[in-house]
Amino acid sequence: MLTALIQMSLLIACGSFWKTYAPTHISPFAHRRALTDLVFYILLPAMVLDVIWQAPLNESSLFISLLAASGVATGLIVAWLVLNRLKCTPTQTGALLLASSFPNATYLGLPVLNHVIGPDTRATVIQYDLFACTPILLSFGMLIARYYGDNKTGLHPVKELAKVAPLWALALGVVLNLGGIPQPALLHSALETLAGGVVPLMLIVLGMSIRWQSLHIQFMPLLLPVIIITLLLVPLTVLGLSHLIGLQPDLIKQVVIVAAMPTMVFGVVISERYQLDTDLYAAAITITTLTSLITLPIWFYFLSN
Repeated sequence: MLTALIQMSLLIACGSFWKTYAPTHISPFAHRRALTDLVFYILLPAMVLDVIWQAPLNESSLFISLLAASGVATGLIVAWLVLNRLKCTPTQTGALLLASSFPNATYLGLPVLNHVIGPDTRATVIQYDLFACTPILLSFGMLIARYYGDNKTGLHPVKELAKVAPLWALALGVVLNLGGIPQPALLHSALETLAGGVVPLMLIVLGMSIRWQSLHIQFMPLLLPVIIITLLLVPLTVLGLSHLIGLQPDLIKQVVIVAAMPTMVFGVVISERYQLDTDLYAAAITITTLTSLITLPIWFYFLSN
């Protein structure tokens, strides 16, 4: 695990370096947006379609989705209880609720499990994120952001979900899978080639998304609960529920490690759209990502013994 995290940290560092020293004829935001769009609209849907088309879809898929939803619910409830005792503005409260509840399952969880356990884990990560986390973020999460944010513009959750290309690939993959339609070898090869760019580009984009300047000392009392909830309490909850429902040991390890991922990067888009405290949310991404370099090896060691 530690060796894999070091390797991935180098790619994240490349993204952070590129954001600072990229050619100036294109803004750093434009560089990041171009890479994000490439992954989000082409490479990741190719991976999702390829994996879900061939993955075994059974009761374990339902359990993974329920565990993911339970992890999100745990983060939201505990964060709400804690934030009620802290002196937070509404925009800070909204940002911290999102930061505590939605893990960076795809952008970091996918590379971590792919490197540490193997490519067979991609189906687990995709189901954890796209069957539960992303739909909840783009529905209930948006309602939370609208309630606490300064921008009260109404957006229809169904329309927002319809814009998520990986969800369309997921739906198509499920239909082809359950329909028993065999995957042509040529198409599998093409999808696999496209999917090969997902992991490195995701890590580079993650490095470009980290805002070091957002780490202000005054944020630390507000960020400490986020660290504890995101990296410790949520995975503990998922671990307990996994044993309760009798999930297979190999799947338990996978879902708990995904649940132990730091704050979701995509949430910053929601934060910016509804004018939450985006600097605070960005600080949560940065501090939980850095802290996860310590907690993830601990979780992996614990789950392997």
